[in-house]
Amino acid sequence: MSKFAQDIILKPVVTEESMLGTALKKYTFIVAKGANKIEIAKAVAELFGVEVESVNTMNVRGHLRRYGRFEGYKPGYKKAIVTLTEASKTIEFFDGMF
Repeated sequence: MSKFAQDIILKPVVTEESMLGTALKKYTFIVAKGANKIEIAKAVAELFGVEVESVNTMNVRGHLRRYGRFEGYKPGYKKAIVTLTEASKTIEFFDGMF
């Protein structure tokens, strides 16, 4: 069963820390939990037309949230930091952010 690139890369992470990484050609995305590093690299290359050097992934646990006396956990997610090659162009989506 083949996966589409849009099913692997769910959304970009736009925070102060992730925007500082764009200067070093490091881009952060929330990805599908079942995706591996090779699938993530291929999906980023296909969606944005760039050359990927490496992919670092991490599973983020959901945070505890309370509403009055009720408490529960937000859902966890998988995060990927994608490093592009020196010769690669940048991802235009992130250029206007910082």
